[in-house]
Formats: sequence, structure tokens, C-alpha cells
Amino acid sequence: MIYKVYYQKTKDRNPKREQTLSLYIEADNEERVHDLMRENTPFNVEYIQLLEGNHLTYEQENADFKLTEF
Repeated sequence: MIYKVYYQKTKDRNPKREQTLSLYIEADNEERVHDLMRENTPFNVEYIQLLEGNHLTYEQENADFKLTEF
């Protein structure tokens, strides 16, 4: 399954919508995504969204779509 992770680059500041970034991860479940992010990044994860069906197709057509591998 493919997940879109919304995050802030640092945990030191309060989250600001204007500074929210995103990346895409393939994992078996949402818990595994949390584990991967915690083990491999210093990021503050805001939200993890499962992408499937038309939503996944739409995201894949975006020029910025690239699966992140750790």
C-alpha cells in the first residue's frame, strides 16, 4: 500500500501549514510507516494518508510523485 506522509522538517517548532511537506512511502500498514519515519528521519509527522483508487492515480500523475525508500 502507498501512503502520503505530511510532515514538518523539525520537531523544535510549532507546525505551520505553510511549511508542511509531503512524501510517499510504500508499506504494509500505517504503523510501519510511523516506524520508518521515526527510525530514519528527524521529521515531525502530522498526518499519514492511505492512497488508493482514483486518489492514488491522481497523485501518481503529479510530477512530484516519487516513492521514498529508506
